[in-house]
Amino acid sequence: MQDASLTATHYSNTIDYDVVVVGGGMVGAAAAIGLGQLGLSVAVIESRQPQSYEPEQPLDVRVSAISVASEQLLTRLGVMDSLLAMRHAPYNGLETWELDGCVTAFSAEQVGQAHLGYFFENRLIQLNLWQQIEQMDNITLLCPHRVAQFERLADRQQVSIKLDNGDTLTTKLLIGADGANSQVRQWAGIGVTGWDYAQSAMLININTETPQQTVTWQQFTPAGPRSLLPLPGHHASLVWYDDANRIKQLSQLNNLQLAEQIRLHFPSRLDPRFTVESRGSFPLTRRHAQGYYQNNVVIIGDAAHTINPLAGQGVNIGFKDVDLLVAQVANALGCGETWWQTPVLKRYQQSRYLDNQLMMTAMDVFYAGFSNNILPLKLLRNGALKLANIDSPIKRKVLKYALGLS
Repeated sequence: MQDASLTATHYSNTIDYDVVVVGGGMVGAAAAIGLGQLGLSVAVIESRQPQSYEPEQPLDVRVSAISVASEQLLTRLGVMDSLLAMRHAPYNGLETWELDGCVTAFSAEQVGQAHLGYFFENRLIQLNLWQQIEQMDNITLLCPHRVAQFERLADRQQVSIKLDNGDTLTTKLLIGADGANSQVRQWAGIGVTGWDYAQSAMLININTETPQQTVTWQQFTPAGPRSLLPLPGHHASLVWYDDANRIKQLSQLNNLQLAEQIRLHFPSRLDPRFTVESRGSFPLTRRHAQGYYQNNVVIIGDAAHTINPLAGQGVNIGFKDVDLLVAQVANALGCGETWWQTPVLKRYQQSRYLDNQLMMTAMDVFYAGFSNNILPLKLLRNGALKLANIDSPIKRKVLKYALGLS
């Protein structure tokens, strides 16, 4: 097995790491831990640290549905137990229907699972990952810092990273986990394809009289879906997809006015006895990098792909990136292969690119097919929903794929 550096090495005024991760969010931090567990020395560059946790803090509007496959990854990274000690909401059912009431329901029992996943606030996932990093001697958190300059060191086949404080790092593998506007991706010259959707989404945290729910549901309307995501206690997260101008108009309402609009436009499945606590909004975009690697550089998560959030798959496909990248590096180390060079990175891309493309396209087709009132298409999708509601091997296979289990 090829030796992995256990500690960072100093060269004159630089520090050399096996891996440098730009971006310490959920996906970047997970990648750092996974590679650190292989014995590699890792540095993580991030401009903001996650807020500390207090149980009485208001719930954040940014939440993620963590699939069973992501749960398994977080368990291997050593953070799932500590996450479950903080606020969360398990869910064991998923229901989808149209205005006419044609319902498709999925349940954990159909795939032999105790639950379909958990809802966590994004910052709690990041915080627990950072707490795990702080316990690992071979991972260094460089925060608050930004990258001032990248440079290729052709003679040493490495990348040099100059920070905003003047420090310089060198690395065998540079990982871009720095979001949709990735600085790493742009510097590496990796192009992107994609478009902006005509719609935006509003995230709304509510306090309900109804106790914590175990089913997440979504109603499709011609203007866009209306969704409920369970949160702990008497809380839930609503997601309102609509025309960008309509979302802008809703954003200008006070909480009482917004609550009245929700009661008018959300399905009766939502208990009307609620108050709005907080909200946020964002435009819907699709971006997919034309490749995931260059020499000594690889991109993961939103730096490689942004997906329609319809099925809550964004962070889950980012965690699948992490899982497969770590697996490829581990295999290369086990075979004595040069783990940071092109053949290994190419195998990572081959394991992820088409799968991500398939998920992104499926979400686009699903979204476009349900967000209109064209009669032939309406009849077709109603038939599809009725067919999908029949418990069958195909239905179970679709659910397993969404959970990352196949």
